[in-house]
Amino acid sequence: MTRTLWIATRVTLLTLVLTGILYPLLVTGLSQVFFPARASGSLVTDDRGRVVGSELIGQGFSQPAYLQPRPSAAGDKGYDALASGGSNLGTTSAKLQERVRVDLERLRRENAGSGSPVPAELLMASGSGLDPQLSPGAALWQAVRIAQARKVSVDRVRRLIDVNTEPRDFGLLGEPRVNVLLVNLALDRQLGQPPRVR
Repeated sequence: MTRTLWIATRVTLLTLVLTGILYPLLVTGLSQVFFPARASGSLVTDDRGRVVGSELIGQGFSQPAYLQPRPSAAGDKGYDALASGGSNLGTTSAKLQERVRVDLERLRRENAGSGSPVPAELLMASGSGLDPQLSPGAALWQAVRIAQARKVSVDRVRRLIDVNTEPRDFGLLGEPRVNVLLVNLALDRQLGQPPRVR
């Protein structure tokens, strides 16, 4: 019995060292060597070199001069990376229906010149609540509002969104997408900072 316990203890310790310490250190080291930006969180910096977010985690933008993301159910105020997750509200939930109704009215009011129906993804949160991307259609739908807030032509905003649209991975995986944070930084870089809304 003692011999069996000693063997089990040694195997447990060896497994712990191999899979709990050495393997994570090896994978972390290799990722830092081969993919340093990704391994460090895909951090995004502004023109002054300040970190303003990660291209992998969505954040809220409410100012009219910026592209606005999908709604977030992550945390009390949304976009909380420590509380990633959906709301778990079903389609028959009165709370979800009320939130969608309020968001729909707000989006129609703020984007009055867009003409077409509000894209569904601007009304529904993603599973994580932290999706950093929109479809090109949902981004372009907001171009009129952004152009009016920045006092530039709609075509300039649309071109900027088109230039920042990421294609399918390897030409066939996923869908074309627009990273909200990267487009908003490009808007400031190309068109200047918008006036502050009070």
